[in-house]
Amino acid sequence: IGEWLAVHGKVKAYNGLQIIHPEYDRLSDNQELKNLDLSRQKIIPLYPGNSDLIDAGLDSRGFRRLLWRILLDYSPVIDENLPDKVVSKYKLIGSSAALNMIHFPDSEEQLNAAIRRLKFEELFYLELMMALAKSKRKKSQKGISFVHVGNRTKKLLASLPFHLTDAQKKVVKEIRGDMRAANPMNRLLQGDVGSGKTILALTAMLIAVENGFQAAIMAPTEILAEQHYLTFCQLLAGFEVSVVLLVGGQRKSEREKIVKNIASGEINIVVGTHAVIQKTISFNKLGLVVIDEQHRFGVLQRANLRFKGQNPDVLVMTATPIPRTLSLTIYGDLDVSILDEKPENRKPVKTAWRFTENRKAVYDFVRQEIDKKHQAYIVYPLVEESEKVDLQAAVESYQRLKSTVFSDVSVGLLHGRLKSVEKERIMADFKNGDIRVLVSTTVIEVGVDVPNATVMVIEEAQRFGLTQLHQLRGRIGRSSKKSFCLLITSPPLSKIAKERLETMVKTSDGFEIAEVDLKLRGPGEFFGVHQHGLPRLKIADIIDDFKILSVARKEAFELVNYDSDLSKTKTQKVRDFFVHFCKNQFRLSKVA
Repeated sequence: IGEWLAVHGKVKAYNGLQIIHPEYDRLSDNQELKNLDLSRQKIIPLYPGNSDLIDAGLDSRGFRRLLWRILLDYSPVIDENLPDKVVSKYKLIGSSAALNMIHFPDSEEQLNAAIRRLKFEELFYLELMMALAKSKRKKSQKGISFVHVGNRTKKLLASLPFHLTDAQKKVVKEIRGDMRAANPMNRLLQGDVGSGKTILALTAMLIAVENGFQAAIMAPTEILAEQHYLTFCQLLAGFEVSVVLLVGGQRKSEREKIVKNIASGEINIVVGTHAVIQKTISFNKLGLVVIDEQHRFGVLQRANLRFKGQNPDVLVMTATPIPRTLSLTIYGDLDVSILDEKPENRKPVKTAWRFTENRKAVYDFVRQEIDKKHQAYIVYPLVEESEKVDLQAAVESYQRLKSTVFSDVSVGLLHGRLKSVEKERIMADFKNGDIRVLVSTTVIEVGVDVPNATVMVIEEAQRFGLTQLHQLRGRIGRSSKKSFCLLITSPPLSKIAKERLETMVKTSDGFEIAEVDLKLRGPGEFFGVHQHGLPRLKIADIIDDFKILSVARKEAFELVNYDSDLSKTKTQKVRDFFVHFCKNQFRLSKVA
């Protein structure tokens, strides 16, 4: 009796007003808390914790006391870390004021001003990292100037069984311009599934070869590496260009011979998986690195391939269209080429969503397509957590389909655990039509090109991500024939799963799908942002704060254009803050 308390928590109505398990501060005899004066404060900061912190006196109340004292002592000496011009131009509150107001605001207006300031600061330094990386690369890194375009490159483009689209011609010019320049190319080529990235990569590799250098392409799966290898061998037949496949499952004697020939320079083009970046692999004269489906590789894996040469040109490719918000952050320091045009003879794939009780009708439809001499994929999910069970389900389904539904046609089975030689044989049999129905796990997600395949059935479609579903669908519709993707699901379905499936039925535009996927999954999961050497954002959100991101990027790049190494007096405080807080992340961003 007689004590003064500041009590706070969620107020509910139950026989009057009540607060279940309120937090409280004794105000009577604590001078520090009298200064803090929680009795008049309308906005109370809450700090998440755990039992260890609480035992140490650092519950939410403990953190408030600690931060109040820290800010009281140190906020007067917190320096401004943004350029004065930027603070004034965007009416931002100062750094010290923002830190005080984010913890102890007197009003909603103060809180919002602090949030806006801190978001801008966080995004400004993220983009400054990108601007510095791009500037440093263009200024200081001496690369290879591929001045010569020989008869083999011209012959390749002239001998193609199709015409390049306008988008492909534009990208060829962009890549050619980069390769001719003396500083290293660092270009991102993004294009929807089936837009024709592979032929552009091969053209770049052939230019490197004709200038006396080796080229390497790294793919995330053996299936995709094997597909690239077969395509390159076919297109370069009679060109006097040596192409080799380097994957994990090769015989020791075969592998030793390949490694020796790469080191001697006898091999012109190396196609492989992670095996390409192993320590035992050394190149004689690596001039160009192509990384396919590059978001599947971590930062250091990509760096390891680059370090196999002396500042080789780098072309990274992705068939997962990248929303603009992510391209400004993850790929902010790269030059970007976009293939937004499909080859002229391609028809859009019609997509339908069906439930398990309609499976017979779905298989009847597949039968109709097979009767037209077409081919079909039937895809089963395979996720790490339940890989054994999933693989068993796929194998059992294959056996059932082979012996019952499609007993009169050849049915093949493809999954990641097969040996390389076996996978290569099955894909070759499917491509030349000896296998009519291919039962597969998601190993066919990228890279497999069979124009005669016109129908894909995706079982348990609710278990796939939206981007993955779109990638799988991209395996069909690769000719002028009508193609169909049939999604089969079983209940129960989550709200997000329904939205994914509805999006697949509604659109085949990869960029539109990417935007929906980004909203559903968030940037962290969309590409695994941590793989790219970028700092985790504490307060900003690159989706919700896109407007702030855009202006912060503009100001960061303008600053680097004005002072490329932050050495001028006007940028000293920016440099000091960057060196102290961002230097380690900057090192990784340069290979991201």
